[in-house]
Amino acid sequence: MIGPNDIEWRVSSEKVEYPKALSDMEQRNAAVQAGEAQELIWLLEHPPLYTAGTSSDPSELLSEAFPVYNTGRGGRHTYHGPGQRVGYVILNLKKRNADVRGFVHALEDWVIAALAEFGVTARAVDGRVGIWCDTPDGQEAKIGAIGIRIRKWVTMHGFSVNIAPDMSHFGGIVPCGISEYPVTSLAQLGIAIKLQEFDDALQNTFGSFLKAIDRS
Repeated sequence: MIGPNDIEWRVSSEKVEYPKALSDMEQRNAAVQAGEAQELIWLLEHPPLYTAGTSSDPSELLSEAFPVYNTGRGGRHTYHGPGQRVGYVILNLKKRNADVRGFVHALEDWVIAALAEFGVTARAVDGRVGIWCDTPDGQEAKIGAIGIRIRKWVTMHGFSVNIAPDMSHFGGIVPCGISEYPVTSLAQLGIAIKLQEFDDALQNTFGSFLKAIDRS
C-alpha cells in the first residue's frame, strides 16, 4: 500500500532472514538515492538472531546460540526474533530536514506514540539508547531499540519493539551494551496484542513522524 507522500508500506508475513533483509535494504537505499524507487517503511519479523552494530563490544556477546550478523547500523548488540516488530525506514532526508539527530528523535517519538495507543507511557532517556518504560513493579526496562545508518542522506535500518518475543533469547547478549536495566515486552506488561495491531498504531501516528522530519 502507499502511505503519505507516496511512501511504500511493506508488511512481510513470513519471517525474513537477516542477510536477505540487509541486501534488500541496501538495494532500496541506493535506488532511492538515484530517484529510481519510492521511499519505504518495511515491517517484518526475523528468525532468532543477534546483530552487531558499529560500536559493538565482543565481550557483550554472551552466547552464540543464534546466528550473529555484523551490520553497518549504529549501536551495539541487539536481538531480533519472532514476536518482535522490526521496522526498517528508508527515507530521503535531502527532501526533508537533513538533521541526523532530529531524525533519531523523531523515530523515537514515533515508537513512543505508537506504544501510547496501548496505554504504555514510554520515553527516550538521555545517555541510554532505545525506548524505555516502567514495569508494574516500578523498574525501568527497555521495550524498544533504535539503530540507523544514513547513506547520502537516505536512511536505513530503524527500530524494533518487543511485542511478545521469547525474552530468554535476550540473555545471549548485553542488549545495546546496557546491563543495569532489564528488557521487557508488551506481553510482560500484561498487554496482549497482535503484530497487526501494532502496525495499525504505527500507521495512525505516522503523520506526526513525517511532520517532525519535514522541513519547517
